[in-house]
Amino acid sequence: MDLFTKSWLEQHGDCLEDWQRSTYKDFVYMMGDEENPYPCIPGMQGFISDTLRFGFAGRPTDEGSHKQLAKLLKQYGKVSRDTGKYASLVVFFDSREMVKEEATIDEYQNQFWTILNQIHKLDEEEWPEHIPKEPHHHEWEFCFDGEPYFAFCATPAHVIRKSRQFPTFLIAFQPRWVFDEINASTTFGQKLKRVIRKRLVAYDGVDPHPALKWYGQQDNYEWEQYFLHDDHSSLSKCPFTAMVNKFKKIQS
Repeated sequence: MDLFTKSWLEQHGDCLEDWQRSTYKDFVYMMGDEENPYPCIPGMQGFISDTLRFGFAGRPTDEGSHKQLAKLLKQYGKVSRDTGKYASLVVFFDSREMVKEEATIDEYQNQFWTILNQIHKLDEEEWPEHIPKEPHHHEWEFCFDGEPYFAFCATPAHVIRKSRQFPTFLIAFQPRWVFDEINASTTFGQKLKRVIRKRLVAYDGVDPHPALKWYGQQDNYEWEQYFLHDDHSSLSKCPFTAMVNKFKKIQS
């Protein structure tokens, strides 16, 4: 089994490796902290309703781990629509070595984008026609196996922005279709955004990152939201180059 449900992990957690079991317990604690509730309401609802799916991969720096992630995403894409409206795939990496070496936010950031670039190279499907190939387009989103995903990264190195802090290097993939009813054009989406922003400020103790905007806004770039810095800065250029380089070769 590669994809796990909350209910399966609760019943068969003893089958996991020690680091996997410990990591999942950290996630359960984060989702269940009533005194300091996690700000992402859809994520919490997905966890409570057992609609999230979980996976484990090896060291973030290993090529084998990138292949594991590509396999997980491919499997997940085939079942995500059957799991519920608050669907997400949460993947935990064995980052004990990076933690021991006290890897910095920049090092985790570089590893995150390396992983996205590498799994794109393993993608056997064509990029969806309705999603721009250029990351600096306001409707771009990372895609795999024909499915657009919002990617979310949390690391052990984040200190100030606690909503992006986790004891293990974590990447979550949320299908784009989840946001069909959660966007700027719906009353529900607008109300939910206000509640999430309020909880985010309380959770982090700092103002939300300026990159957090609605998908489709002319000044919004999804890639900036995938990996947030502890401060309000953003990279000047998207590190996802695998798609762009391939696209340029085709054009030439």
